[in-house]
Amino acid sequence: MPAKKKNKGAKNSAGEFLDKIIIGDCVKAMAKLPDECVDLIFADPPYNLQLGGDLTRPDNSRVNGVDDDWDKFDSFRAYDEFTRAWLAEARRILKPDGAIWVIGSYHNIFRVGTALQDAGYWILNDVIWRKSNPMPNFRGTRLTNAHETMIWAAKSPKSKYCFNYRALKTGNDDLQMRSDWEFPICTGAERIKGADGAKTHPTQKPEALLHRILIASTNPGDTVLDPFFGSGTTGAAAKLLGRRFIGIERDKAYAAAAKKRIAKVKPLEAEDLSTQPSPKAAPRVPFGAVVEHKLIRPGAKLYSPRGNVEAKVRADGSLYVKQDGEEIQGSIHKVGAAVQKTQACNGWTYWQYEARTGRKPIDFLRDKIRKGMKG
Repeated sequence: MPAKKKNKGAKNSAGEFLDKIIIGDCVKAMAKLPDECVDLIFADPPYNLQLGGDLTRPDNSRVNGVDDDWDKFDSFRAYDEFTRAWLAEARRILKPDGAIWVIGSYHNIFRVGTALQDAGYWILNDVIWRKSNPMPNFRGTRLTNAHETMIWAAKSPKSKYCFNYRALKTGNDDLQMRSDWEFPICTGAERIKGADGAKTHPTQKPEALLHRILIASTNPGDTVLDPFFGSGTTGAAAKLLGRRFIGIERDKAYAAAAKKRIAKVKPLEAEDLSTQPSPKAAPRVPFGAVVEHKLIRPGAKLYSPRGNVEAKVRADGSLYVKQDGEEIQGSIHKVGAAVQKTQACNGWTYWQYEARTGRKPIDFLRDKIRKGMKG
């Protein structure tokens, strides 16, 4: 009998692994996961720092840099082979519309970027994490390394990846979120330490960084995989924000610290997890519907933001304007572009109507209709 095909589209097909930490090599551990079972991957792979001896401060005290065995590779070739292996497994377990974030330093991120493209991923952005409190260059031989680079990529060029644009813009005081993010490195109470007071993990990422990534590119209930789980920052952020997680970590001490950390996290209430919806996700409402619902009557006037242009509304939802001896007519978008002499215009935000409390964008009327549709 032929072998049964894996159920790639089954919901929670990785159920036995959810909200757990798998101890072991990331490539072998991912090989145990079903095809297309995770929505997002956040990866903080070894940086392959190639340290040439101990780092010391001007007073000759030793700097606790990253010199663990997991960050050591025999050659660039060995590192590239490792990178291609884990990226291949990662792509297999990503859902068709899934995406990946990979963070790195100048030591490795360019090699990772090449491997991502060679593996078939589609790069969406490179994001600079600018550290507000970077470690200085103690030797004074180079610039202070004050940033790390994150690559955000979809599984393929055809992926309809999740991007909560409106949520990020709202959280950024209604300014479009840029690709340079400023966060401090992990310090203080957030830094996980052992009984001896030493840092549990040398490259623990700030939870605020993962908070933004998860808000940006996942929705509540989505499954996030971290193949280099470390001290569990991804799991802690995922649990808080109502996401499921799968962690993979080969170091038992790191995994134990992560498990203890995540157990203390109290998830947010479901009603507190709602984010600003994307305009693309909202039901389409043509301006003609605003007229049909009598929210604007034929013959009413609409105004430009500065009030220097007036347009009359017709029964079919079109606008009519006389400007410089010319008659302009058409949709709210076409007429808005014509009076501004631009190629395009969002008529919903350009035109204003006379309300009891003053002039408001006609977009308010569209929202009224959408709320009625939900009811």
